[in-house]
This record gives sequence, C-alpha cells and structure tokens, in this order.
Amino acid sequence: MIIEKKHYLAALFAFMIVIVSLVAGCGGSNQASSSNTTIKVGATPVPHAEILEFVKPILAKEGINIEVVPFTDYVQPNLALDKGELDANFFQHIPYLETFSKDHNLKLSAIAKVHIEPMGFYSKQISNIDQIKAGDTIAIPNDPTNGGRALVLLEKAGLIKLTDGVGIKATVQDIAANPKDLKIKTLDAAQLPRVLPDVAGAVINTNFALEAKLNPVKDALFIEDKDSPYANILVVRQDRANDPALQKLIKVLTSPEVKKFIEDKYQGTILPAQDILEVK
Repeated sequence: MIIEKKHYLAALFAFMIVIVSLVAGCGGSNQASSSNTTIKVGATPVPHAEILEFVKPILAKEGINIEVVPFTDYVQPNLALDKGELDANFFQHIPYLETFSKDHNLKLSAIAKVHIEPMGFYSKQISNIDQIKAGDTIAIPNDPTNGGRALVLLEKAGLIKLTDGVGIKATVQDIAANPKDLKIKTLDAAQLPRVLPDVAGAVINTNFALEAKLNPVKDALFIEDKDSPYANILVVRQDRANDPALQKLIKVLTSPEVKKFIEDKYQGTILPAQDILEVK
C-alpha cells in the first residue's frame, strides 16, 4: 500500500506539472497577442486611406495594427486628434495644420511628409480657360490655406491679380484686379466636385478630385507645378511624437515600398515627397 501510495502521489505530481505547463503556455499566447498595438489614424479616403491600407500588412509584421478612421472634411480630423480619439491623422499639409492649430489653440505636430497632391482647376462647361466669360462663377475651397492656395493658382493662370505679398494667405478681399469680373464662390472643399455642373470651373484639392473620378493629369485645365510645397503630412499630438508605434508608422510611410506604391498606383497624379520631420 505504501508503494502504491507513492506511485499515486508521483502520478498526481506529474499531472499537476502538465496542467501548470498548459496554463503557462496559454498565458504566453495571450501575452503575445496582447503585445500587438492598435493605432487609430484619421484619414480622408483618397489617397490617404488607400496608402494606409497598403501599409497595414507591413506594420502587422511589426506588431502594429492600424485602424483607419475615415473623414470627409478638413475640420474633424484635427479636433478628434486633439481630444485623444485618434492617435494620428493623415489628410493635410503644413500651412493648413499651422493655421488650424493657431485658430483652435491645438498642440499638434507634423512628424512625416508623405506625398504631394497638386491642386487643379476643373470644369464641366469649358475646355480652355480662354472660354471663361465675363461674370462667370469660379468655386474655390473655403478654408483659409487652401482658399489662398486656389487664389494663387488663379493668379498664375492670369485670371486675377492679388495684392502683392499676400501669397497663400490671400482671401477674396485680396483680389486687386479681376478683369473679367469673375464671381469667386467659396465652398467646403469636399463639395467642389459636386458643383462643377453649376459653375464655370472650380479649383479642387486632388484627393477630392480623385474621389470624384477626376484625373488631375488628364482632366485639369491647369494645375500647380510639380514642385508644389504642399506635402501631405502625418500629424500627432505633440506629447505623442516619440511614441514607438507612431515611429514605426513613420518609418513605413517614408519607405521605398510606399514610394513605389504611390508612383505605380497614381501615375503622376500623386507624387511621393517623403521625409521624416523633427518635432521642435
């Protein structure tokens, strides 16, 4: 009986070791899966969300899951980021970020440049700017930086003359000469493609042009130079600039793989402009 009891205790001890090992193994598996980090990135659909979808599997190998949160305007992504509802956003250029942050007292920082979207002038009514008639209406974005950028483009096309030195800070009030007495209508940038049938033309951001199936290379009557300084950027709250997960996102967005994706998919309508920015 003593021998049998010893055998029983030994078997019981061995069984307990197996159970503990299995539990530990399960715990290790859970720990590995929980080590993955999810980051929420707000983005407009084209091309920003498309680029983020491309980098998803690349970052997954680094243990980073991206949740793309879609936006169709230029206001909410920065407000949501400031409130902590997002970890980053990707939709704007530096002049817009600086103006918006100042107006709303936000502490946001650009941490990477990714691409350039040349702004263009589109029309459903004419095929050449010489066909623009006196009194015609032209629509432009109503936000300060893109509105000013649109006015500069109209000036370069010879349609208006702006007050000297205003640059992209120009507003409709800064139009110094308007030979054809054009009516400049300011609208939310996302609405501009929809009003094309009702106006002589509109200056449209490339992301909204692409969403409306407009090709900037083929459909724009005139377009910004390819050396446009308005690179689209990845933006975070200043206190998150050195977050390891966001640093991995920067590395991928500025990689040769993303450069090739942009070149192959957008065929010159979107241009790579990759650079890692120092947060001051």
